Parts: sequence; C-alpha cells; structure tokens
Amino acid sequence: MYGVFCSVKTEENKMKTEQKKCLGEFLRYALMNVSGMIGLSCYILADTFFVATGLGADGLAALNLAIPVYSLVHGTGLMLGMGGATRYAIFRGQGADSNGNRVFFVTLCLSVCFMAAYMSSGLFLSEKIASFLGADEAVFSMTETYLKVILLFAPAFLLNDILLCFVRNDGNPRLSMTAMLTGSMSNILLDYIFIFPMNMGIFGAVLATGMAPLISMAVMSSYFIRKKNHFRPERGEWRAAMPGSIFSLGFPSLVTEVSSGLVIVVFNMIILRLQGNTGVAAYGVIANISLVVIAVYTGVAQGMQPILSRSYGRGRMDESRYTFFFGICSVVILTAVIYPLISVFAAQIAAAFNSENNRQLGELAVSGMRIYFTAVPFAGFNIILSIYFTSMERALPAQIISLLRGFVLIVPLTVLLSLTMGITGVWMSFPAAEAIVSLTGLAFLSGKRNRKTK
Repeated sequence: MYGVFCSVKTEENKMKTEQKKCLGEFLRYALMNVSGMIGLSCYILADTFFVATGLGADGLAALNLAIPVYSLVHGTGLMLGMGGATRYAIFRGQGADSNGNRVFFVTLCLSVCFMAAYMSSGLFLSEKIASFLGADEAVFSMTETYLKVILLFAPAFLLNDILLCFVRNDGNPRLSMTAMLTGSMSNILLDYIFIFPMNMGIFGAVLATGMAPLISMAVMSSYFIRKKNHFRPERGEWRAAMPGSIFSLGFPSLVTEVSSGLVIVVFNMIILRLQGNTGVAAYGVIANISLVVIAVYTGVAQGMQPILSRSYGRGRMDESRYTFFFGICSVVILTAVIYPLISVFAAQIAAAFNSENNRQLGELAVSGMRIYFTAVPFAGFNIILSIYFTSMERALPAQIISLLRGFVLIVPLTVLLSLTMGITGVWMSFPAAEAIVSLTGLAFLSGKRNRKTK
C-alpha cells in the first residue's frame, strides 16, 4: 500500500514539474511574441496618429481605405511563414532536419511568386484598387499613393514575416521579438520625421511603414552571419504536396489577418452610406485600435505555436494540452484588462485621433468602441483555437474557424444588422460573428474529446 502511495505521489510530482516547465516556456514565448506583435501593430497606430494630426480627417479616411491591402500583404507573409515554420518545427521535433530545410526552401520559392504579383499590382493597378476600395475624389490621390508604395514594398514584408516565424520556431523568440520591436519603433520615429519636419504627407507615412521590415531583417541578419540558425535552404527532392501543406497550415493565419481587412472594406462601404467620410474616419480609429488588440491575442497564439508543434512532433500530448490551457487562461486575463480600459478611456482614445475636434467623429468613435470591443473574449478564444488546431496538423477545423470569422459570417451580419439597426448594427456585427464562431469552436473541441473517449 505504501509503495502504491509513493508511486502515485511520484507521478503527481512529475506532472507538476512538467506543468511548471511548460508554463515557464509558454510565458517566455508568449510574452516575447505579444511584445513583438504589439510593436508590429504600432506601425499602423503610428501612421493613424501622425496622419490624423498632419492630414486631418481626409488623410485618416484615405489610410483606413488602404489598410485592407496592407492586411493582405502581411497576411500572405504570415500564411507562408506560419505554414512553413509549423512544418519545420514538427520535422525538427521528429529529428528530420533535412526535411525542415526543404520546407524553408519551398517557402522562399512560394514567396517569390507572391512578391512578383504584388509588385506588379502596385505598378499597374493601384488606381483601380483605390477606386474599388471606395476612395472618392477628396481622398483618391492619398489612397492611391499609400497603396502603390505598400505593394512595392511587398517583398520586404513577406520575407520579414517568413524569417520572423522561422527564427521563432528555431528556438529564438527573443531575437524575433527584438527584430519586430526595432522595426516598429523605427517606423514610429520615421513617421514623425517624414510627415512633420520633412512635410512628405501620406507618402512619408507609407515610406516609414515600408522601411520597418527592412530594419527588422537587418536586426535578424546577425543570427545568420554568426551561423546560429539551424535552418537553411536545401533544394533536394521534395514532394508536390509540400506547398499544399504549407498553404493548408498557414491559411488560418492569412484569414485571421485578412479578415480584419475584409471587415474594414465592408464596414467602409456601409458606413460611407450611413455617415459619410466622417463615419469612415471614426471607424478608422476603431479599426486601428482593433489591430493592436487582435495583435495581442495573435501574439499569445503565435507564441504557443512553436511549443505545440514541437510537442506534437515528439508525441508529447500532455505538453500540448498544458500549453493550450495556458493560452485560454491568457485570453481570460487579457480580456479582463483590455475591455474595461477601452470602455473607460474611449473618449480619450477618440480625442487622440481627432485633431480637428470633429464632434460627430468623436461621438461615433466612442459609442462604436464600447459596442465593437465586446467581441474581444470571443475573438481571443477563436484565434487561440485556430492556432491550436493548426499546430496539431488539424487543418480543417482551423480553416473552418478562420473562414467563419473572416468571410462567411461577418459580411451578411454586417449588412443585415446595418439595415435593421443603422450604425449601431454595424458595431454589433463583429461581436455577434465572433460569438457564433466560438460556439462552433467549442463543438470541434467537444467532438475531438468524444472521439478520444470512445
């Protein structure tokens, strides 16, 4: 009897030790990645603040119209980076380093195709894209300039996103965070210099944004110069299924990023009809705060991913469950901080982006923030769950969750609620969609557990 008791006690102590080790690693990856993602999202916040101050409501509206294209470019980089790096981490966990190197090579090859497409669009289609996004005569020129420069800098954005993901999955989240933060802080400084002392207007804002990934990659270059990296391009022989695997595992990251851009496009078109350019400018405030909030949850999720993928590759499912649990706890804690702060300081946040003291803009932004951001607990849970399924090579549930969030629910809900409730319905569509997706995600989790118990 005593021997059985000691055996149980030893097992409990072993489990607690594993949990503490897993928690420490989770915190190291998640905190660094959240810091980096917040810094990354500050690109757009800096643009928003300086453009609003220097160019007024028209500049803010032009920036908001162009953000979806930035989201598409950045989302493509995350799709390739997260998809490729997830496969790399799984192979590395299995000890198959050569396969991991081939994944990196294929990821780079795929990125070249997207680079060519985006640069061509910037050179030849920027005016048509600006018209499609709803830019009117007052903001067309600024919108078209922003779009052209962002698309011409697409190679820098894509390569930076890929390297950040691979470096993080190579066991160096600190360097990944440092690179993101350095690029973002440089962007903020350059924003100020280009817009105010140099009086470069919207071109200065987008030029600063385009230079940020170049600075980020310069920071990471020391990792490769000193040959600390475990991954390198390796041509070898690779199956045709490999690109499909990268797209499949990275697709949820693309949809998560692009969904914010899609929501902006739909909201802009509806709000233009309901409230005009002032309404679009008010939504610009909300959309850009939303980018930072979503970046926090995405940071936690992307911080989880290397641990989940490695644990899955090694067959250590307990570590995967602990990591997922810590991710959900993080969502709860962050939500308890984020929503009260936004709700209480909504007026001050709106005023920071309202240099002309436009009363209508301020009122719309304040009421919108308090409704719109009730979505944060659901959005956080959905992002964590999507990355969890991706890391465990369960691409289909991750893709369904991402598609529901990004395309399937938000568009019809926005149209329906705006018709019945006006601008209030527009603000309510985001939390309604995220809540429905959360129920779907819980059903996937429940189904997974039920299959295990049979």
